[in-house]
Amino acid sequence: MADLVTAIGLALVIEGIAFALFPQGVKSLMMQVLAEPPGHLRWAGIVAVAIGCGIVWMVRG
Repeated sequence: MADLVTAIGLALVIEGIAFALFPQGVKSLMMQVLAEPPGHLRWAGIVAVAIGCGIVWMVRG
């Protein structure tokens, strides 16, 4: 459970840094994401999950 809380905390730190340093870039990126069809977003999510699982497996396995 501590690992999950740590991971969530790190995700918030990374996102917070992006919003703090590049607020206009983040807004622009969000507009581009809203313009994408749902199928593309779904595949991007699947790829992100696969890469994330691979990283965790390599580090923890």
